[in-house]
Amino acid sequence: MKILIYGINFSPELTGTGKYSGEMAYWLANAGQEVRVITAPPYYPEWSVHENFSSYKFRKEEGAVITYRCPLYVPSSLSLLKRLFHLTSFALSSLLPLIRQKTWKPDCIICIAPTLFCVPGMLLLSKWCNAKSILHIQDYEIDAMLGLEMVKKGFFSRLATAYERWCLTNVNLVSTISKSMMKKAIDKGVPEDNVFFFPNWSEIERFKFIDEESVIQLRRELNIEVGKKVILYAGNIGQKQGLETVIDVAQVMTDSIFLFVGEGGGKEKLERLSREKKLENILFKPLQPYEKLPVLLKLADCHLVIQRRGAADAVLPSKLTNILAVGGNAVITADEQTELGQLCLQEPGIAICVPPESSAQLALGIKQSLGLPKLNLKAQAYANEFLDKESILARYLNILKNI
Repeated sequence: MKILIYGINFSPELTGTGKYSGEMAYWLANAGQEVRVITAPPYYPEWSVHENFSSYKFRKEEGAVITYRCPLYVPSSLSLLKRLFHLTSFALSSLLPLIRQKTWKPDCIICIAPTLFCVPGMLLLSKWCNAKSILHIQDYEIDAMLGLEMVKKGFFSRLATAYERWCLTNVNLVSTISKSMMKKAIDKGVPEDNVFFFPNWSEIERFKFIDEESVIQLRRELNIEVGKKVILYAGNIGQKQGLETVIDVAQVMTDSIFLFVGEGGGKEKLERLSREKKLENILFKPLQPYEKLPVLLKLADCHLVIQRRGAADAVLPSKLTNILAVGGNAVITADEQTELGQLCLQEPGIAICVPPESSAQLALGIKQSLGLPKLNLKAQAYANEFLDKESILARYLNILKNI
């Protein structure tokens, strides 16, 4: 089967959508499928194009997966207009290599959202090649913008919502990563039979047996004082999280180390707040190599999965899968009716859920988490049953074959 994956984020990005798109592409190729990818040069979460890649040149990469890299604009600082230009630049530059796939004649085209700007091109190619079109939703970008009040309600928000509905209802199938996001697709007009569950996963075996000496060594490399409890936030440091509440909690919990590992548009602001408050128990470290991720997660006594109110059902933090796999104790900020809130209610003990945007509630959740055994067997059992990479991708391949 010929499968074309079309999306702005891809390997070698280590976090977020690019990580999962890359792993999916190579898994499908290893399973005997012909896979091609149209994507951009890696830039996330640093919002800077990686070394040895170019933001203004086309590039073709040969291998098990044939990858076409397309130019795009990467802003040094984020605003709504810059982000829109960023997404549009990729949608436009990728049209030429996309249309050239007409001669290859893919059997199915998987468009990864963000960004919805790529959907018209996918639909055009699928019509020419009689290929099936699948829209995979990692984030509801329109809902996130509205929920975080990046866009005020009015003509533009109505236009964006109408365009999103058109995208969702004109593809053959819509997949997404949570049950609440599936319901959201149905509420937006997608027939229930055209929506299916395709969750993010974890490489379970990598997170099961971690050498304690490796943990001690990484602790030394990160200059973390012996005996201190470590509260870890790892991943994208952006606007959707509302991480300022963590700074407030660090002011109170001075006997613990708050470790931020990652990059993103909100990192500079957090560093500035930390300096202004003269907090010596906050450490900022760059994104760690992927091979060190299991050790990094095992190092933490408490993991933070932080989101602002309004984003919790539009996006689902991918970091949670690996936290559960390593048996970590997580504190999640989410309202009860959201996907994450319901997960904590339906699976008691899997994590601690507190209301978003409340420093006091977050502090209580962290203190409760630190009082638990460091290995969360409930979380690990859930990951083993529902988040195994091999099982999830094998089911997905069967769905592709059936359509």
